[in-house]
Amino acid sequence: MFDLKEKVELNGFKQTIHIKSKNKKNPVLLFLHGGPGVTNRHSVMTCNDDLLDDFTIVAWDQRGTTGSYWGCKKETLTIDQVTKDAAALVDYLCKKFNKKMIFTIGGSWGSLLGTNLLKCYPEKIAAFIGFGMFVNGEENEIISWEYSMEEAKKANDEKSIKILNSVGRPVMGQYKGGFSGMMKQRKVMMKYGGYSKDEKKRNYADAMLKPILKSGEYTFGELVGYILGYSFVLKKMWNEVGAVNFNKTHTKFVKPIFILDGRLDKNTPADLVEEWFNKIDAPVKELHWFEKSGHNPMSDEPVEFKKLLKEKFLSIAKKENI
Repeated sequence: MFDLKEKVELNGFKQTIHIKSKNKKNPVLLFLHGGPGVTNRHSVMTCNDDLLDDFTIVAWDQRGTTGSYWGCKKETLTIDQVTKDAAALVDYLCKKFNKKMIFTIGGSWGSLLGTNLLKCYPEKIAAFIGFGMFVNGEENEIISWEYSMEEAKKANDEKSIKILNSVGRPVMGQYKGGFSGMMKQRKVMMKYGGYSKDEKKRNYADAMLKPILKSGEYTFGELVGYILGYSFVLKKMWNEVGAVNFNKTHTKFVKPIFILDGRLDKNTPADLVEEWFNKIDAPVKELHWFEKSGHNPMSDEPVEFKKLLKEKFLSIAKKENI
């Protein structure tokens, strides 16, 4: 087993990656985490042994968080810069494993990043999978807030109704109180299954904190970087993220794009996906729904999700000899 955690310099700033491989000749699969600023290195490395027979898997702490938190300058936290970092990492991995192209997968913010990477730097991307698919920041937050309010009213949950009224119906993807307001809305949304219908994923402690601490993936310094980094990055980048509308800017691609989305997602609402998908012009485009899944179908329906991932990516790998 090839198992390497290292710092790589991407556009002048050292960032942490973790690579696992049973066979370095296998296609490379790069995971793009969500947030922005919410690292998933622990889940990539502990939940995907079933991919290692077919892929070399790579997890990356994007600039500003976890292993890539220390020394990051606030002004460098832009969609353009993180996309350039992703492109530099793709170049690095192609050289390291002697590949002409690699595969990418991203959820939530990672779907935004992966889509932008596919549009702006497609040369070394064999194909991209997006889930928890981000489409339109303004509409995203309106639908998510309205869902939360509707569910809270159904449950006669006066406390949650008061919280949602206090942060207000979002305007251009922004809540009253900024980051704090958004986190309050997210907690109500998760409580009512907008993130996942799984009862074990109805709050941040169970869905995120406990898996991070149990994984053993992070050093103490990286855990501190995670705690400080996720709010640091989100606060700086959310205005820009909230203004994104793929319907107007990201409809033409020169490489295959696959959307594997949870039908029940109200975090990045599934309601927005099909309209955008129908506008996409790409050599291959496919939309697959996971009817029992919320924001993360790779976690909610892992067997079905990974079966489809392997089917789509490995057929391209064989055809392209990568």
